[in-house]
Amino acid sequence: MAHDEVSGAETPASDSSAVETSRTASTSTAVIASDVANPGEPAHRQRVTDTDPQAAKRAQRSVYTLFYLSIAGSVFAVAAYMAFPIENDDVGSVRLNTLFMGIGIALALFGIGLGAVHWAKAIMYDKEGIDIRHPVRGTDETRARAVEIFHEADQESGFGRRTLIRNSLIGALIAFPLPGLVLFRGLAPQSEDPAMLLSHTMWKKGARLTLDPSGIPVKASDVTIGSVFHIIPEGLNEAPDRLEQKAKAAVLLMRLNPDDLNISPGRESWSYDGIVAYSKICTHVGCPVALYEQQTHHLLCPCHQSTFDVVNECQVIFGPAKRPLPQLPIEVDSEGYLVAQSDFNEPVGPSFWERS
Repeated sequence: MAHDEVSGAETPASDSSAVETSRTASTSTAVIASDVANPGEPAHRQRVTDTDPQAAKRAQRSVYTLFYLSIAGSVFAVAAYMAFPIENDDVGSVRLNTLFMGIGIALALFGIGLGAVHWAKAIMYDKEGIDIRHPVRGTDETRARAVEIFHEADQESGFGRRTLIRNSLIGALIAFPLPGLVLFRGLAPQSEDPAMLLSHTMWKKGARLTLDPSGIPVKASDVTIGSVFHIIPEGLNEAPDRLEQKAKAAVLLMRLNPDDLNISPGRESWSYDGIVAYSKICTHVGCPVALYEQQTHHLLCPCHQSTFDVVNECQVIFGPAKRPLPQLPIEVDSEGYLVAQSDFNEPVGPSFWERS
């Protein structure tokens, strides 16, 4: 007699094999299905615009209205840039300019994006399809068929047939870059050569080196070995265009062991007892070089990691910058204050400004 492990009842020996078979089948997790039919694609669900011509016309009007809204936003952004110019030292003008330009650019992006999405979901051809891709070049017949498919796609999207949508989209795409072009043009001087403007800063003979932002003059005795100071020229805080002047004249002041400096001929008098001054404006794209590694004597630009070696007259040792930081010749006046010998001997800032 055999025992049923589930119920505990005795079963005839002749049935034990059946029980074993049943137990094996019940504990098995492998199921092999045979002849599973391909379920195919789900039934196509028509949209309202597919069955109602009036709904299709309303959708079309919505699409080109959104594209026209984008054009209006681009024009509004350009007009706002001109109507609310940024004035020096006027935070309110910056706020108004940013607010209204932001509204215009947001409308331009919103109109194009929402219009394109609404066009695709409500008007364009909506039938599902399968495209089997092949990694090899197709035959001439296949390539010819591809041209036909592009033509069919044009017909199905209505791009060539729905002229209002097409023309409004083209107009929106043409108008959208205009605010950016106006903005970038406004970053450059309107009537002067940038190379000439960056060839001269507020530094001049006898101008004292002062701390940024306090404007307190710096004595040579205040600068210890290993220290670094952010420096602006004396009188910069009172200048009417102080932000523009600071963007050109900002300087980093450091003191090293004089024996560590490798000075090229003609620059022997540009430093004072190991104290050197270099432009703070990176020669790559004009970011502020503000990180000083005391042990290695390296200046690092945090924007694109250009690295300059102070020991070797701020030569570029890493990164995209192409030329050293300009050095400001300095000396000490009769009262012990650090002063400039002259302006920089080369243009400050990005190298592309030298292309005149």
